[in-house]
Amino acid sequence: MAEAPDGEEMTPFQAVSHFFNRAADLIQLPGSTREVLGRSYRELTVQVVVLKDNGDHEVLTGYRIQHNGARGPYKGGIRFHPEVDADEVRSLAALMTWKTAVVDVPFGGAKGGIQVDPRTLSLTELERMTRVYTNLISQFLGSHRDIPAPDVNTNAQVMAWIMDEYGKRHGYTPEIVTGKPIALGGSYGRDAATGRGTVIVMNEAVEHMGLDPTTCRVAIQGFGNVGSWAARVAHEKGYRVIAVSDSEGGVLNEAGLDIPKLVAHHTETGFVGGFPTAQAITNAELLALPVDVLLPAAMGRAIHCGNVETLQCRMVVEGANNPVTPGADKILNQRGVVVVPDILANAGGVIVSYFEWTQNIQQFRWDEVDVNQRLTRKLVEAYDRVATFARLQNVSLREAAFAIAVQRVAETAHLRGYI
Repeated sequence: MAEAPDGEEMTPFQAVSHFFNRAADLIQLPGSTREVLGRSYRELTVQVVVLKDNGDHEVLTGYRIQHNGARGPYKGGIRFHPEVDADEVRSLAALMTWKTAVVDVPFGGAKGGIQVDPRTLSLTELERMTRVYTNLISQFLGSHRDIPAPDVNTNAQVMAWIMDEYGKRHGYTPEIVTGKPIALGGSYGRDAATGRGTVIVMNEAVEHMGLDPTTCRVAIQGFGNVGSWAARVAHEKGYRVIAVSDSEGGVLNEAGLDIPKLVAHHTETGFVGGFPTAQAITNAELLALPVDVLLPAAMGRAIHCGNVETLQCRMVVEGANNPVTPGADKILNQRGVVVVPDILANAGGVIVSYFEWTQNIQQFRWDEVDVNQRLTRKLVEAYDRVATFARLQNVSLREAAFAIAVQRVAETAHLRGYI
């Protein structure tokens, strides 16, 4: 659980609600509006029965939670992970509502998942599970209703199965899901978008702090899709990435890691550990390194009251969702550490998902240069709005981002007339 500022434990959804309520106080949101926006619109729990290769059946629990759709179709990823539960999915659905709003794309927020360790499934079992789950939630999906995307332990292939299964009932509908393979209407640049966007936002924050990117030391926790792409893009932009880690541990080179070679090593071995010219470190040691930028890009609640005092960074850029608990966030703010919140820092994925959806509707494809230019423009504009609000109101970037997002959703909901 995540710690509250007073030491009380919070669930993931309570932690998100904590930040929502602070923003609601800041913009003086009326009580009835606060109650509507603080809850999910629809929560679906389904029984996913998977036929195993040996003829047995495994019964799993799946979720699709739609938080708010005032600004457009529900949008949010699907994750396959043993720790998936209703509270976690609920928190991630709410974050998607605020994320799409702060970067001003016309989507609402949703999230889905199955409580499963996909490493225990064969490829055929994974496909069967995905198709069963898709059928169970399909009545709530739609290209103008709810549009899934990849998340933890899901990828373009999983999205292809979802698109195909949905299409069996509704016809060819590529815009029903984003993060698809290029051959099925996916967008160029989508795979790298979340990691690339994290670095775009990081770069804006670094420049606002008056730092030189070429002298900045960066440590990245997590080397999945987000972390690995963030490392690549940061390296290309001249940042010195001195440490990275995965679930098994990390590697450190004070002079800077050779990221292209590290990516090749990771692709070959499945881990960052054992990389030549680097020393082994633990994830805890990585978090405590004296760096300019710490980029947590693994699972949530990585930085909490139990370890926040060990951090020696000047800035935290949240590549993961919910990586800093409310208690740790308060301590970091008191220490003057800049925290760039997840709903802004990792919004690159949903922005390019919006681009993919738009391209599918038009049946027209943009090239990768165009996608990346549009992504950069969107994120720079969003960061500038958040930074300006934070400066004028003398609040943190997180408070500013949530306030802007909540205000936009509330305004749209009032205009539509349902609150």
